[in-house]
Amino acid sequence: MNIQDQIRKKAAEYRDYTAKNLSKLVKVKSYSSKEEDVCRLIVELCKEAGFDEIRIDGLGSVIGRVGYGPKQLAFDAHIDTVEVGNLDNWDFDPFSGMIKDGKVWGRGSSDQKGGAASMITAGRILKELDYSGEYSVYFTFTVMEEDCDGMCWKYLIEEERFKPDLVVSTEPTSCKLYRGHRGRMEIKVILKGISCHGSAPERGVSAAYKAAKAALAIEKLNTELQPDEDGFLGKGTITVSQMDVRGPSQCAVADYAMLYCDRRLTWGEDAELAINQVRECVSKATGDDPASIIVEMPMYEKIGWTNKDYHQELYFPTWKIDEGHVLVQAGIDAHRKLFAKVPVVDKWTFSTNCVATTGRHKIPAIGFGPGDESQAHAPNEINRIDDLEICAAFYTMLPYSLEG
Repeated sequence: MNIQDQIRKKAAEYRDYTAKNLSKLVKVKSYSSKEEDVCRLIVELCKEAGFDEIRIDGLGSVIGRVGYGPKQLAFDAHIDTVEVGNLDNWDFDPFSGMIKDGKVWGRGSSDQKGGAASMITAGRILKELDYSGEYSVYFTFTVMEEDCDGMCWKYLIEEERFKPDLVVSTEPTSCKLYRGHRGRMEIKVILKGISCHGSAPERGVSAAYKAAKAALAIEKLNTELQPDEDGFLGKGTITVSQMDVRGPSQCAVADYAMLYCDRRLTWGEDAELAINQVRECVSKATGDDPASIIVEMPMYEKIGWTNKDYHQELYFPTWKIDEGHVLVQAGIDAHRKLFAKVPVVDKWTFSTNCVATTGRHKIPAIGFGPGDESQAHAPNEINRIDDLEICAAFYTMLPYSLEG
């Protein structure tokens, strides 16, 4: 029996095992910065699967390894989730981990614990196949991604000096092969006015009206942003996500306004460009001197479950790799050998930890994960067990295809 047949057979045998592990992971609440319980569970699951090494890094992520090869291939899954939102929108307990109708149900099942469950199964299969190839295959179960994508990997690379040769993100792709996505950043705009009594507003300068003009200018800026040259990632976007207007009292003209923006960055766009665009369009709209307008990139400063003091600016660089890259081609080869068809090659709409591994540190990466992007952050989240099985097989096969 050739290697792909062995892998496909074992992934099918472990279909229920993978689904049950995902159910266990879903049952453990793990909001960003509060992942300790699920990390402890993952350590135990990796031990049971026979991993050669398991450790917890300084920021709280679990790092597992199978194999002793000189090259390093890392599969990544973030194991924190967003909160559940309004429970009235859920038809079942978000933390039930219910297995029913060929699906695993609950918060994080697609985003992104499904990838983690398939990774554990892949590690188990590699051990049972006595994998001894060119790669040390790492499985990283990372923290705080929902709050600050990539910070976990920025820490691993810059502080712990762990920089693998290749990375696979297991964020949901509906079992398609992804090779890039837009970057993003957060921008805060501060506008100043002059307060006066509300009975005579002409005596003051309203920061509220400046904010309204600025918001409309940013709306117009969004329509003017251009796509990347090859049209793969599409156009950048910007939207005002929050506004705050204040003054000395409810009977006064506002002297302070804040606009918070979500900016998505296509290929060729960066933080300096985006900040300058906002400063220019707001200045034109309000008539203020550009130098008087505060346009800044905020910092993420929340402390995680290990109490490690680590933070970064809220900037997440764009990335993509060529379809002809050896990693993309190895992914296509693995998929073809396992499933007798070429995968769809595409991109994510949202952002992943690859902003750090690839956008910031230029490590080649692809994405291949169970579940759908549309399930992310949505009520009644599910993942298909078929996807879990497919991904477990793909993750196991990829190092063989890379060597082939």
